[in-house]
Amino acid sequence: MSMIGEYLRVTAAELDRAIRDPDWALDFVEEVQGTEEETEPAPAEARHYSTYKTWDMLRFLLARAEFPVNVILGEEPFAEDEDWGYGPPRYLRPERVRLAAEALRATTYAQLIHDVKPAEPTTAEVYPLGWNEPGSLEWARPWYDGLTQFFEAAAGADDAMLVWLD
Repeated sequence: MSMIGEYLRVTAAELDRAIRDPDWALDFVEEVQGTEEETEPAPAEARHYSTYKTWDMLRFLLARAEFPVNVILGEEPFAEDEDWGYGPPRYLRPERVRLAAEALRATTYAQLIHDVKPAEPTTAEVYPLGWNEPGSLEWARPWYDGLTQFFEAAAGADDAMLVWLD
């Protein structure tokens, strides 16, 4: 079983409903995921995005860069009694999504991995293990780029974000 970073763009009204009714939120997530599995939209057009197993490397790199928003794990908990895979989901309000989008746009992946020694994520036990392999720091680049596009589109639509590990 793998741990996978998951995101769902939601309107302000959908966020309010998700907070009030976490069962509806999980059903909505599954509906959107099912629809988008068939159509495979680009990150900028998608409502659902996954960073797959790169979530922890991205968390490590963004924390190291003192990123202003916790885009990897979300910031505000809801459905605390529910488990969406690996713990309860969290969310980011639209203003935090906008700040995250601005910071993601201003921070290239090359900047994030600049001066990172492969031993650092290994010592920090970043999931999944194996960071000493040549080129391993490049592995998360496509998902970071997709996450940037996804957040920019969400910010442009004034959307909030549900965030969880599955």
